[in-house]
Amino acid sequence: MLNRRHFMTSVGAIIVAGPALADAMSDAQADIAKYAGKATAWDGPTTGPKAAEGKTIVVLAADMKNGGILGVTNGVQEAAAKIGWTVRVLDGAGSVQSRTAAFGQAMALQPDGIIINGFDAVEQQAALEQAQAAKIPMVSWHGGPVIGANPGNGIFVNVSTDAMQVSKVAAEWAYVDAGGKPGVVIFTDSTYQIAIAKADKIKETIEALGGTVLEYVDTPIADTSNRMPTLTTALLQKYGASWTHSLAINDIYFDFMGPSLAAAGIPGDGAPKAVAAGDGSESAYQRIRTGQYQAVTVAEPLNLQGWQLVDEMNRAIQGEAASGYMSPLHVVTQANVQFDGGDKNTFDPDNGYRDEYAKIWGKA
Repeated sequence: MLNRRHFMTSVGAIIVAGPALADAMSDAQADIAKYAGKATAWDGPTTGPKAAEGKTIVVLAADMKNGGILGVTNGVQEAAAKIGWTVRVLDGAGSVQSRTAAFGQAMALQPDGIIINGFDAVEQQAALEQAQAAKIPMVSWHGGPVIGANPGNGIFVNVSTDAMQVSKVAAEWAYVDAGGKPGVVIFTDSTYQIAIAKADKIKETIEALGGTVLEYVDTPIADTSNRMPTLTTALLQKYGASWTHSLAINDIYFDFMGPSLAAAGIPGDGAPKAVAAGDGSESAYQRIRTGQYQAVTVAEPLNLQGWQLVDEMNRAIQGEAASGYMSPLHVVTQANVQFDGGDKNTFDPDNGYRDEYAKIWGKA
């Protein structure tokens, strides 16, 4: 968050105008520029254990229809092929019940490790305890609000970018784009602790900058295809032109907004502009590239994170310490979308991560 001196006098009650607004705007612009540049330098681990041979791991995916989860899963499969492991992917299909069944199936397979992909691990507390009792190592992607090593519940590492920075810079982009006067609707899903934390950070940042949060909408990620079309129409009728930006904790909310906006006569590059605080899905890249109902995604390097999950699992299996790595985030706009992954439609940094991990594993 920006320092309070940008907004208040020494008596703490009177809003400062003029220079303070200029400071806030320049600070936000500097943040955006910092994360919009091309990522070319490897800043991850360069040492670690050689590959454990012949392992089988299970990926428990929250919902393979989610572009972020799909991207990470693809990265895991690519990395596993390099390290020489077998991967089994089980799709939780967007419901707690299906994830519970998938976790039971995973335990029956007696794998060497389990990757929890895209849901709060605490949701499956009983299964987590069973896995711990069976001494099955677990790593996660977006498995809870605590990022990094030993986040709890027997998870060795929870992989993510800095979720609060992702939310902050997404809000800052909306603030800058609106000339300092954004009127935003925030979309989140209270099923996930990290989603609420991200949405709260967006709200906090917008309000600290002097913008307006028109509405804070809690609607399930798993049901966006059904809910977002009618919800979009209702919000347009309610707020009209005062709704300048949509801010969501995930790109998937914007997968289903376009037709409703088009039906209301709003062009693809018109307001409300869509800004996602994660994850950088292929569909988001396509919308940004073509200027059709999404302006920004603050992307994660999904494929790289899949490789990191395999590397962290290799460390866990061999009783080594976690790497301590946190992967970079990236502000993707129409101005820089082409250099991120060429025509890949993902943020796949050109920093040599595949070669670096292969060297660690003795597979170069």
